Amino acid sequence: MNARRVRDIDYKLLPGSERKTTDIVIERNGEIVVRPPVDYSPEQVDAVVESKRMWIYRNLAEWRDLNATAVVREWINGETFLYLGRCYRLSLVAEQESDLKLKEGRFCLNRKLIDEGGSDAAKKAFETYYSDKGLMRIKERVRFYAAKVGVTPTSVKVKEMNYRWASCSKDDALDFHWKCMMAPPKVIDYIIVHELCHIHHRNHADAFWNEVDKVMPDYRERKEWLRVNGAGLVL
Repeated sequence: MNARRVRDIDYKLLPGSERKTTDIVIERNGEIVVRPPVDYSPEQVDAVVESKRMWIYRNLAEWRDLNATAVVREWINGETFLYLGRCYRLSLVAEQESDLKLKEGRFCLNRKLIDEGGSDAAKKAFETYYSDKGLMRIKERVRFYAAKVGVTPTSVKVKEMNYRWASCSKDDALDFHWKCMMAPPKVIDYIIVHELCHIHHRNHADAFWNEVDKVMPDYRERKEWLRVNGAGLVL
């Protein structure tokens, strides 16, 4: 991945693909990523980025507005945490065998974690909970939708993925961010279908979105929810 600059626009240039058009994406961290056709020179890619300058400015401004409202949560009694689209209040409890459990409508967190490890230990407990629950749920939903898409992924994992919700590798392995488990089930399903369709189409050309539409006709509504609310899915 090469870093390039056109005027005041910094972007990362990915290896070329077999598609005929240039794919420009603004990642969740605000980074601009560009994947051109395989036969494009870096100078040709610069020209495309230059031609899309106003589109990039508009989308970066929108990204900044959305992320300005990102939630910062504290590790105190009564703080709310998201799980499958619903808010649950936090209770710090003593002498709990597990680090974290969802019980009677509350996230119960072992107070000892905060006392000994601080916020890093508490965050790790939530990440582990989301990852464990996410792997079970997402594997089940992948099986359900894979049959509809007509593909067979080689593996399914849930892990830390920095600023990406999910990915599909060249060998058809699917990875999902543990933060997906904060989103509503319908949005999780959209992320799953999105990645499954990438097994058919490795880019975001019209053929890809047509494939998504076949399986999930209301995908635009789910995609929009993620765009607007994604910045709030944080610990």
